[in-house]
Amino acid sequence: MYWTEIPVAEACLRYARRIFLCLSLVLAWPAYLQAEATPASTIEVWLVTYGPGEIYWQRFGHNAIWIRDQDLGLNHVFNFGFFDFEQEAFFRRFLQGKLLYFSAAQPAEREFSHYIDENRSIRAQRLNLSTDQSLRLAEYLLSEVRPENRDYLYDYYTNNCSTRIRDALDLALDGKLAEEYQAISAKLSWRDHTRRLTVSDFWLYLGLETGLGPGVDRKINRWEEFFIPSELASAVEKTSVTLNGVGQPLVLDDVMIYESSLESPPAAVAQWWPRYLLVSVSILFACWLACFLLPALTPLRLVRAWLIVAGLVGAALMFFWFFTDHRVARFNLNLLVFNPLWCFLAVLKQKRMAGATLLTLSALALLSPVLLPVQYNLDVLAAVLPLNIASGLVLFRRPSRQADQPGAPEAVGQ
Repeated sequence: MYWTEIPVAEACLRYARRIFLCLSLVLAWPAYLQAEATPASTIEVWLVTYGPGEIYWQRFGHNAIWIRDQDLGLNHVFNFGFFDFEQEAFFRRFLQGKLLYFSAAQPAEREFSHYIDENRSIRAQRLNLSTDQSLRLAEYLLSEVRPENRDYLYDYYTNNCSTRIRDALDLALDGKLAEEYQAISAKLSWRDHTRRLTVSDFWLYLGLETGLGPGVDRKINRWEEFFIPSELASAVEKTSVTLNGVGQPLVLDDVMIYESSLESPPAAVAQWWPRYLLVSVSILFACWLACFLLPALTPLRLVRAWLIVAGLVGAALMFFWFFTDHRVARFNLNLLVFNPLWCFLAVLKQKRMAGATLLTLSALALLSPVLLPVQYNLDVLAAVLPLNIASGLVLFRRPSRQADQPGAPEAVGQ
């Protein structure tokens, strides 16, 4: 792209960021000169952790391994987080939970420039590995980026870019990470981390809460918690290793190459359901006002429209449960509020029966946090239950079937 095609301010900002990167790398590399002066071991291994970004798939952060070795001709970052929108049947594979990701390596400056342009923080931790451990890790990573090995079947919680980095480090450390952290319970569950990292995105948060079943609510250990890159970086910082019979910290240097201006996600979960309750009540008020101002828009018509939409959402939940590999979508209690049955209730002539069914299942959904405390769903209940209860009341209070006959008027107050 020519300079004249880029707005001057944007171009200046982009080049300023890259100049900053170069200066940061120079300042962050005092250990490099020392390594070059020590011919016995020129290889360096850095764990690189990228902060969350603004796009929805960047909310959880990212990480990679940076290998620098003059003898091997390496100054590359090995990254397991690539996917291709152009891959065959991308959308179908995504829906079925069979999406392919792949690993790749690229020069460090190019890699870091990309994340700086996205305004994502870059933290680098130099690891205290022996020469044999470092070479074993480098050999493994070089094998993983080969065309015949680079693809893998992605799973959000058990086989993602961060768990692959975790496993590679564990291989280099002779299983020490797994041995130490599988025995420690995590403070947060998979759902807790999902909630805190997506809370700033109103609809993404609600969509994930709707689609995730109780599989993400179980207690996990620290090893499983390393699906979050920042959790792996935090654990590595506190890990010690034994070299030449002496206990030493695993992290030798911890450098912030670039610090983002984006707001950091909360460190813990909180009660965020009131905002969804407020939105739900606001929707009910807006519907009442619309029916008052527009006589042709009756409560029954709005109820039918809502039940069809909610029923289709329920059908999608059933699809993910029974017909895909998304294990975290199974046994979803949100089927108590989003249910394919709602489509049938929308056209059922016995309105009181439809209303009674909807109200009964709404009562069961309201009690589910107490009766079935295996799945956190307060946010979904707050967003959907008021709409379902109001719909059930409208149907239950239908005075007669006569009003449903062709040509019969629909009263606004019904």
